[in-house]
Amino acid sequence: MRSLIEINKTNLSDTNLRSVGLGGVGRSKKHESAEKHVSGEAIYIDDRPELRGQLHAAIGQSSVAHANIKSMDLSAVSAAEGVIAVITVDNVPGHTDIGPVFPGDPVLAIGKVEYVGQPIFAVAATSHDLANRAVKLAKIEYEELEAVLSVKDALAKQSFVRPPYSMKRGDSETAIANAEHQLSGEIKVGGQEHFYLEGQISSAEPTEEGGMLVFSSSQHPSEVQKLVAEVLDIPLNIVVVDTRRMGGGFGGKETQAAPWACIAALLANESKRPVKLKLNRSDDMCMTGKRHPFENDYTVGFDSKGQIKGININVNGNCGYSPDLSDAIVDRAMFHSDNAYYLDQATVTGNRCKLNTVSHTAYRGFGGPQGMMTIEMVMDDIARHLGKDPLEIRKINLYGTEDRNETHYHQKVEHNKISELIASLEQSSDYRVRRESINLFNRENTILKKGIALTPVKFGISFTVQHLNQAGALVHVYTDGTIHLNHGGTEMGQGLFTKVAQIVAEEFQVDVDTVGVSATRTDKVPNTSPTAASSGTDLNGKAAQAAAKIIKQRLIEFACEKYNVNQDEVIFAESQVHVGVERFSFAEFVQQAYMGRVGLSATGFYKTPKIHYDRATGKGRPFFYYSTGAAVSEVLIDTLTGEYKLLRTDILHDVGHSLNPAIDIGQIEGAFIQGMGWLTTEELVWNEQGRLLSNNPATYKIPAISDAPADFRVNLVPDDPNREQTIYNSKAVGEPPFMLGISVWSALKDAISSVSDHRLSPALDTPATPERVLWAVESMKASELN
Repeated sequence: MRSLIEINKTNLSDTNLRSVGLGGVGRSKKHESAEKHVSGEAIYIDDRPELRGQLHAAIGQSSVAHANIKSMDLSAVSAAEGVIAVITVDNVPGHTDIGPVFPGDPVLAIGKVEYVGQPIFAVAATSHDLANRAVKLAKIEYEELEAVLSVKDALAKQSFVRPPYSMKRGDSETAIANAEHQLSGEIKVGGQEHFYLEGQISSAEPTEEGGMLVFSSSQHPSEVQKLVAEVLDIPLNIVVVDTRRMGGGFGGKETQAAPWACIAALLANESKRPVKLKLNRSDDMCMTGKRHPFENDYTVGFDSKGQIKGININVNGNCGYSPDLSDAIVDRAMFHSDNAYYLDQATVTGNRCKLNTVSHTAYRGFGGPQGMMTIEMVMDDIARHLGKDPLEIRKINLYGTEDRNETHYHQKVEHNKISELIASLEQSSDYRVRRESINLFNRENTILKKGIALTPVKFGISFTVQHLNQAGALVHVYTDGTIHLNHGGTEMGQGLFTKVAQIVAEEFQVDVDTVGVSATRTDKVPNTSPTAASSGTDLNGKAAQAAAKIIKQRLIEFACEKYNVNQDEVIFAESQVHVGVERFSFAEFVQQAYMGRVGLSATGFYKTPKIHYDRATGKGRPFFYYSTGAAVSEVLIDTLTGEYKLLRTDILHDVGHSLNPAIDIGQIEGAFIQGMGWLTTEELVWNEQGRLLSNNPATYKIPAISDAPADFRVNLVPDDPNREQTIYNSKAVGEPPFMLGISVWSALKDAISSVSDHRLSPALDTPATPERVLWAVESMKASELN
């Protein structure tokens, strides 16, 4: 049995030798901060030295799910030891609503609370502990209102944060009715806590002219800048937001980093002193949104081969109390309700349910995983109904030829190689042999049962909101030949800074170690998009390349003029510049260019081409391209306890021409484990009063190393460049592998189904905890007796 290190060495053996110049695009290079991460030298916001007079903030939270605030006495809070400032919404000079897209998110409660944990007031004190003690002294009287705490209740009351929406192609009702077979089913898909290692934190420092310098652990510094400016009622040009790195984000810091930056800035403005706001872990878990829980259902018609003829799917997202990003998240769940399968006659409806819980938000996959779960359940259910291997049903329904390559939102699935990818993985993982071996094992064992599943993923790459698909970058070349790079993307551990540095080095054909990347700052690259939607490298890499090309062309033109040569005689290679018969080091030539008054700084800009979507007609091309992959997972369950173990996982993923195979494989491994955790161990629990009970590491279980498969095999599709003109023909890798965790859930269902000799398809809501697995096994046994 091979270790993960051995596996990665195997995967990277070919690509380590492949390099396009010293820049190393296509070659493995460690994360630019890897040594700092390991040694503890990496500077996060909480590591910054305290400034003179710095204060610490804490939040006064609602203790009820839905109520009018009848009275609020903060006198004891103001008088508490160390307290310098106390603010409510009445102390906000500007905008009070900080909703990222639609209104509904007050920075501090306005006469009413809508979830347990909602910020009502904030305190700045001389220490973190004193601030947190002070907020507990508030005396608040509530007039409680009826709370909506379930999706079922929200649907019954038509409680929505945004109107329902449908995508439709053909006449699904007629197609279902006329099909040989019909099935229906439903599933509850649990949410997920982001559990970033670095919690939400911001630090705000008043500057001259009434401005504010904000250090924010945010995936979207430009949005933080805008909202801080709006709540303070000051122009954007005197607000600067700086983000060097985050200790993880996963979407939880896309919009929901902004409230803490705004509150820190409000307190800094009130006290005229620097303020740091750092949420304790339990407060963070109670006050910030999760992956949206969904409750989905379907009705499908299919033929005797298992091919779908018509389908209706409803995806019902638990959005919490406000819109946040839920409109787009439920849209993406609808877009991805097909996953990798052709749905000829289809109607997909999405409901954005309003509940009195924290407002749920972006999370890796952005609704796509919740949408895919339904169609993967459909594949398993059809297979059990027809007595076939689920893989056979999946393969027969894949997107394919010209008459089966259009989605239910009318985008063509171009350059589609998912069938070949699955066939390759089926062979390399010995799926057929293992399936027979598992069937034999299950016949011979009455207590322990094995299951196996191969599931694909087809994930659209682009922001579904068109204007976000843009990026800028700033490149300086200094006279010693070193390069400074800044772009709009944020680094949260995913290796974005490393990849973009490789791209700039590649353009100049210099060693990547000569390229320095600085903190993402709103005064260097303005009006940036969030680092999300798996588009960080696609967008910022192209922008940085554009800036580098501008400078490079200036250098070429200078060389032609100075040395009287043609442009094709100027060659950049191996940290040198060849000009006709002359040869200079890159640093020497840059010094010459400086003396020749050549501009050695440039900005670059990129916008994604081809994408558009008309929401009114439900037609368009919301995605520039699709990223694809597949996983085979094998599990062992104990039918007496519901306990289980993941024995082996094989992954084959397409990243186009990989910019950095080591980082890409690391992203695939991490995404798979995180997806597996979402579907197996990570359970969010609210009580009947709307209070989150799973609010700390003791009550919420993320996967440990012992939960990873003992045999873990991850491979990239052999270099197959993206047919679209992405940066060096690569493909995004951040989110798509997350959905490969579905293979574990499907394998668990396969093992449970073996109790009925695969005649029945078990209902298995997620997370599929051992309790739920046991209940499903018992249900199988009861059905067999009947």
